[in-house]
Amino acid sequence: MEERLDEATWQPSAWNYNPVAQSVAGGLWDDVPLQSPIQDLAGDGPFKPTWDSLLEYEAPDWYQDAKFGIWAHWSPQCVAEAGDWYARNMYIEDQRQYKYQLEHFGPPSLFGFKDLCAQWTLLNWDPDELITRYKNAGAKIFVALANHHDSFDAWDSKHQPWNAAAIGPHRDVIGTWATAARKQGLRFGVTVHQARNWWWFQPSHAADKSGAKAGVPYDGHLTQSEGKDQWWQGLDPQRLYGVKHPASALPDASYVKNFYDRTRDLIDQHNPDLLYFDDSLLPLGWAGMNIGAYFYNHSIRQNGGKNEAVLNVKDVPDRLAKAVVADYERGLTAEIMKHPWQSETCIGAWHYLRALYEKPGPYGGYLPPRDVIHWLIDTASKNGTFILDVPGRPDGTIDSKEIAVLDGITTWMRTNGEAIYETRPWKIYGEGPNSIKAGSFQGGSVSKLGETDIRFTCNKSRTAIFALVLGWPTESFAVQSLGLSAATKPGKVAKLELIGTDQRVSWKQQTDALRVELPKLYKPAVDYAAVLKLTLA
Repeated sequence: MEERLDEATWQPSAWNYNPVAQSVAGGLWDDVPLQSPIQDLAGDGPFKPTWDSLLEYEAPDWYQDAKFGIWAHWSPQCVAEAGDWYARNMYIEDQRQYKYQLEHFGPPSLFGFKDLCAQWTLLNWDPDELITRYKNAGAKIFVALANHHDSFDAWDSKHQPWNAAAIGPHRDVIGTWATAARKQGLRFGVTVHQARNWWWFQPSHAADKSGAKAGVPYDGHLTQSEGKDQWWQGLDPQRLYGVKHPASALPDASYVKNFYDRTRDLIDQHNPDLLYFDDSLLPLGWAGMNIGAYFYNHSIRQNGGKNEAVLNVKDVPDRLAKAVVADYERGLTAEIMKHPWQSETCIGAWHYLRALYEKPGPYGGYLPPRDVIHWLIDTASKNGTFILDVPGRPDGTIDSKEIAVLDGITTWMRTNGEAIYETRPWKIYGEGPNSIKAGSFQGGSVSKLGETDIRFTCNKSRTAIFALVLGWPTESFAVQSLGLSAATKPGKVAKLELIGTDQRVSWKQQTDALRVELPKLYKPAVDYAAVLKLTLA
C-alpha cells in the first residue's frame, strides 16, 4: 500500500522498530517477504534459500578446533572516539554523542557523518603488526567489520560508492586485512550490519527542535546535486543515509536488493571463511535467505566440494540451530550446546571509546584479561567459539591499555592453549558454586567466577581431560566430578600434570572426589586459571 511522506507529521523510526505485522504469501521476516521477486539468487549448489535446505549444514572442523578469534569492529564511527552508534546518536539532541558532536565538530546540519568518513584515515595502520599481535594472543580467526548500520562499506564495493577504497583511507580495508590474516595462517571472517540502516539512520533526516539551528535540516537531506564544489562532489548522501520514509514503512525492494548485491560482492571479492550478520536470523527476508544459501554454495565451489563456511546469526531457535552457528552477543549459555555456537564480546565499547582508556588502572575501563580468559574457558567447555573485539582508533592503531589486555591473554594462552585448541566438551561443562547467567548481554556474570569454579574440556580422542580451575588455589581442593564414584563415571586417572611446569602435583583420586594440591614453589606468570591435564588409564 503506497503512503506518501508527510513532512509535517514525519518522525524518525523508533529504535529497532517493528511495523504492524503484515500478512503476505510465503511469510515475512525482518519486515521483508521471504519469497524473492528475483529468481536464482542462491547460486549453483545444493543449498536453497529455505531453512529446510540450510539444515543440511554441518559446522566445519576448523571452526570447532579454532576456539578463539579477535575482531576489529572498526569503521568511520571510530573517528570521534566517542563510542558505538555515534553516527546515529550525533543526530539525536538528548544523546551525549550529539553534545560531543557540537563541541568537537559542529552542528550536524553543517558537519555530518559523511564528513567523518573522510577523516577515517588509518594513517598509522600496520595490519601485519596487528595480526602478529593477535596471533600471539592465541587467535586462530581474525574477523573484520565490513559495514555497520551507517552503510559505509570497508572494501572496494561495486554497489556502494561510499566505501573505504574511494573515501577516507583510500584502501580496500577488508582486502588488506584478509591478506594479512591469511599470510599468517589465520582464518578470515567479516561482519555485516547494514540491514538495519533502513530505520537506524532516519534521525539524519531530522533537525534541531530548539536553539540557533532549530528547524535547519541535518545533512541527511542532501542529495548529489547539492555536492557541487564540495569535497563529496559526485557522491549522493542518500546512498549513505538512506531515503527518508514514513516511520512505519517497510524496506523497499530496491533497498533489499542493494543489501543482497553488496553482501554477495563482499563474498565474491574476499571469500571469507566466516560471515556474521548482526541480526535475528538471516536479515531482510528473501535477501538474507538467498545470501545464506549463496555463501554455503560459494564455499563448496571454493573448497573442492566441501563446505568450510561459518554463518553467524542471532536469536536462533533450537529447531534451526544446526543450520547456522548461533551467535550470543556479549553472552554465554548455561549448558553444553548440541551444535557449535559462538560467544562474542568487546573489551570495551564496540566502536572506540577514549573515555575507557582514560580510566585509571593498567586496563582502564576495559575487560581485564582474567575475565577474557574465564569467558573463553566457559565458552569452550560448552562447545562454543569465542570472538573478542579490540576496537581500533581512527589512525589505525590500538592504545596501550588494549595492548596490556592482549599481553595478559598472550601470556596465559602460550602456556595453556593445549586445553583450548582442538578440544571438545567433556561429559559436563564444569562444577562450582558460581553460575553464568545465560543469554545475550549477560556475559558480565563471568566476573563472579573464581578458584572454586572448574570447567572441563577434553581432547578429540577423549583420552585426556583438562580441568581448568578459574583461579590459582593455594590450598588443597577437590574436584567432585572426577571422583571414582561420581555420576560422570570419569574413569581412573593414570597421570595428572599441571600445564606450564614439570613440578610434581600432589593428587589422589578417591571415591568422592579428585583431591589436588598445586606445587607451592611454582608461580605462574599469570594466575587467571590453573590447568590440570589428566590422562586416563
